[in-house]
Amino acid sequence: MNIYVANVPYSVKDQDLQELFAPFGEVTSAKIIMDKATNRSRGFGFVEMGNDDAGRAAIEGTNGKNFHGRDLVVNEARPRTEGDRPSFGGGGRSGGGDRGGYRGGNGGGSGGGGGDRGGDRGGYRSERGSRRDEY
Repeated sequence: MNIYVANVPYSVKDQDLQELFAPFGEVTSAKIIMDKATNRSRGFGFVEMGNDDAGRAAIEGTNGKNFHGRDLVVNEARPRTEGDRPSFGGGGRSGGGDRGGYRGGNGGGSGGGGGDRGGDRGGYRSERGSRRDEY
């Protein structure tokens, strides 16, 4: 069973998570998720338990538990859906609009969001030119 562990103190390492869950059964893996840019903990992780009974016991035994000064939030992990993943390999282009980026006036969003059609700025001159011919 895969378990999602949130509100993890930034000082906690993979080994600490492994040791926390070991009394409930076999821990197949324990991983703190790290920020790629800063190489610091993002404050959550995943623990894989050997079987579902051990996983359920671990969730009951650790959810709400104070661990290194913070109360953990522990749930069964849900599989990632396609919408959960950032687009463009990490979302490096998303949010550019709200920093005055080049993607149109749509406030960023998915990084595309109609920016190549001018967003809410009324389009490019070539489009305006064709509209004038219609009047």
